[in-house]
Parts: sequence; C-alpha cells; structure tokens
Amino acid sequence: MTDKQSVFDTPFDLLPNPKQVWIGEPGSHEEGLGKLSILTPEVVAKAAASEIKTGRRVTMAWELTKLDYPNLNRQPCQHRIVPLLGGVAFDDIYTMNPQQSSQWDGLRHFSQTVPGQSERVFYGGTTAAEINDRKNDRIGLQHWARAGIAGKPFSYKSTIVSYLICFCTEPLFVGRGVLIDYATWAARRGIQYTTFSTHQVRLSDILEIAKECSIAFQIGDILFIRIGVIKEWDNVMTDVQKQQYSANKNPQHAGVEATVDMLRWLWDTGFAAIASDAISWEVYPPQSPDLFLHEYVLAGWGMPIGELFDLEALARTCEGLQRWTFFVTSVPLNMPGGVSSPPSAMAIF
Repeated sequence: MTDKQSVFDTPFDLLPNPKQVWIGEPGSHEEGLGKLSILTPEVVAKAAASEIKTGRRVTMAWELTKLDYPNLNRQPCQHRIVPLLGGVAFDDIYTMNPQQSSQWDGLRHFSQTVPGQSERVFYGGTTAAEINDRKNDRIGLQHWARAGIAGKPFSYKSTIVSYLICFCTEPLFVGRGVLIDYATWAARRGIQYTTFSTHQVRLSDILEIAKECSIAFQIGDILFIRIGVIKEWDNVMTDVQKQQYSANKNPQHAGVEATVDMLRWLWDTGFAAIASDAISWEVYPPQSPDLFLHEYVLAGWGMPIGELFDLEALARTCEGLQRWTFFVTSVPLNMPGGVSSPPSAMAIF
C-alpha cells in the first residue's frame, strides 16, 4: 500500500498487516518521512492557530551530560573545548550517543521480526546491510530534518504561523502537542512506584487523565507522556544508585503497557509521533515475548519515538495554565543515514 492517506485513514483492525504499514517507494523521501507525513502545512497551521496564545515557551531537552550513568553499554556525552588560532577563539568537540539523553528514535533504530524469515528488517523492509553501508542513507534522519514542500502552497494571516509554515513546510516535528502527566496523576492517587521498575502506564490510565483534563485528541497530535524518570534521576537517586543502575545487566524501565489495545489506540487516534521522559517509552523488559511496541511503531509504522525528554518544566507550565495542549517544534540533526538525534524540542503556549 503506497497511498498514505488511505492507509492512515484505515482503522487498525482493518489493516492487512498492522505490523507493516509501509508507505513510499524503497529509498524515497516519502518512505523516509514515515508517519510524519501526516503533518502537512494545513495541520501545522491549524495547530499553531489554536495553540499559540501567550507566547510562553518551554524547552524539553535534558542536559546532554545525562544520563551520566547510562546502561546498555551506552556512553555518556564527552565535551572538549579546544583552542583555535592559538587561543584567539575556541571550538568544541562532542562525542556522544544521542540515546543516552533526550532523543528521537529514528527509523534505523529498531527492527522487527518477519514470520518465515531469519533476518529482521527495519521500516520499509530496510536491511541491516543497507544501514551498515555508509553510502546508503535509506530511511536516515536527513528525511526528518530536510525542509521542502508538503501539499499545496498555504498562506495564513498570523505572522508566526506564516513563519513556521515557510520554514517547516515539510513535516518535521511541528504541530500540536498533548501532555499526559501520569506522574502527577499517580501521585495524587497515592500510587507509588520507581521509574526503574516494570511499572506500567495503562491505556485506561491515559484515557482517564485525558478525560479529567478535557483533552480531545486530533489527527496529527504529538503525544507526550510523563512518568517521572527525570525527576527521580535528578532529585531522588543517589550517585551510588545511578552507578548500580548503569552496571545492572538486566535493567528495568517503567513505561507504557505493550498491548494490542494500546497499539490500536495509538494508530486509530492518528498520532504523528510519541514521546516521554521514559528510557524505553514502553515498559522494559517486554512483559510479553510476542509484543514489543517498538517493532510496530518504528519498524512497522514509521512513527518516531522520543525518550528521556525533560518534561518537568512542561508539566509545571501545563498545570499552571490548566491546559495540556500546546504547539511543538523539533528539528532533528540533518545527518544522512542517521539513526537517532537530540530533539531540539520546544513547546509554545
């Protein structure tokens, strides 16, 4: 199926293969965009017009030095400052794995199993051999960072909307954001947990929070779920506990439940991207050996997954304004063949 509009309009239960909803020809820009192609200029303009009211801005990127004690053999960011022209000026050199701090998982990040095949594949059927070939940039980050024309030319009276449409006409991460503040909701109900466990955010919890906050989801929304990882790491955990987590060969991460009901809701609601402050977005390790959301969302749908977003200031702002929707901008690194990227994300109210 290559008609993206008819694909995206198809209910989950009617998809021929909900684990492989691939659009675009192999190697094409359309394929590289995946589900971000939902974010047309019309969708962006509507989001900006409805959400930008006060001009308040909140960034969502955690420090690049966090997690300062990462797990899964990842390394913390290293930053060197080096003199230039004998000290007349300075440059800096970053050595980093975007996965150890706030990041978008690109389409090259996670693969899926295919019945009857021994080799796993990435979105669109991309193979590991293609990803390892540095001359091949299929489904690389450059597709998410490149500006262009999506849909017919569009004009709007608002200056800020016109600016955003002009420079972000290709989908990128520009649209309406929605925050589900599970951490605050759970605390008010006396639900105690550590985010370094297999505690699960249930679909029923998300729907109850949305109802309490009068959130009506829209096609193209970018979903953010706060479970409290950043708060716990920065304010609760000791240095010794962080080192123990880093050394743990079987780490546990709280996150969204991995169920068919969750998949159905994510697809049918029409999200363009999903993100949270969790390390794995979904609960890890998988509670069912037959269902891992990454295999569907990234490798199957081409929908970006954001992890370790700093949602603390965002949650305070939403609480203070009593509104949990906002305008979102995020531009990944323009790295041909890139796998993941810091988000450079900002919410505008």
